[in-house]
Parts: sequence; C-alpha cells; structure tokens
Amino acid sequence: MHLVIFSGSVFGTADEVADVAAERCRAAGLQVTYLKPASVDALLEANADALLACCSTTGMGELPANVQDFFYELESRFPLLTDKPFGVIALGDAGYGDTFCQGGEQLRELLLELQGRELVPMLRLDAAETVTPEQDAEPWIDDFIARLKSL
Repeated sequence: MHLVIFSGSVFGTADEVADVAAERCRAAGLQVTYLKPASVDALLEANADALLACCSTTGMGELPANVQDFFYELESRFPLLTDKPFGVIALGDAGYGDTFCQGGEQLRELLLELQGRELVPMLRLDAAETVTPEQDAEPWIDDFIARLKSL
C-alpha cells in the first residue's frame, strides 16, 4: 500500500502532524511519500493507493499559502481519484466559529469532488483544546492505518 501525504501549514503544526503520521504509517509497513511541496504532477507521478492530507486554517477560513497552489491546480486540472481512499486531519481554533477547520474541509470537499472515498471521517483538532495535536492525532492515524491495511 502506497500512501501519499501532503500538508498545508501556517506555523508548522500541520507539518508536524503529517511527519508523525508518516512515521506511524511507515512503522506499520506502508510505503509513504510525503509531497513537500505538493504538486499535481508529483501526486500523479507517485501513483498512490491512498492519500492523507494534514491542513491548518488561516485568516477567515482560508487554506495556508503553502498548499493554495496545489489546491487550485487540483481544482483546475481535476484528476479523478475514483474510489481512491483518503483521510484528512484538519487543524483549527473553534473560537473562530464557522471557519473552524475550514482549510481541511476545503481539501476534503475537493477530494470528494475528485471522486475519492473518505476512509475515516475527517479529524478536527482544536488549538483551544490541545497543545500536542500530533499526539492527539495518533488514535485517528492508527484507525486510518488499520482501515487501509484491511482494503
């Protein structure tokens, strides 16, 4: 099973969560490619069996700058991911109300539009409740791995 991971981060926290996810996935025997920076060509070239996105939210619910180009390129080129399993770990602050984890939600919605299959419901990590999001994500990551391995 070849998993491609990509991340969108403002201050590096989503990247740290992606790093932990990559380590756990490799330890579980998955082949992992972490696209940094992500591009559609690199994604297609990787020929992934599954995808994992880790994304924070910035501003008024926008994607971080380091993943915006990838998002818009995916949106415009629209490479179908028909039934390709994916997962999204979204980071945000619930104090922002309606825009909480909106960066991750945007990625999730696009992956669904590209006909990907959400393997595990999106994880929403609240900065107001955690100081160790990479540790708080571990049970979700382990569930994601277990479901990938059962495919």
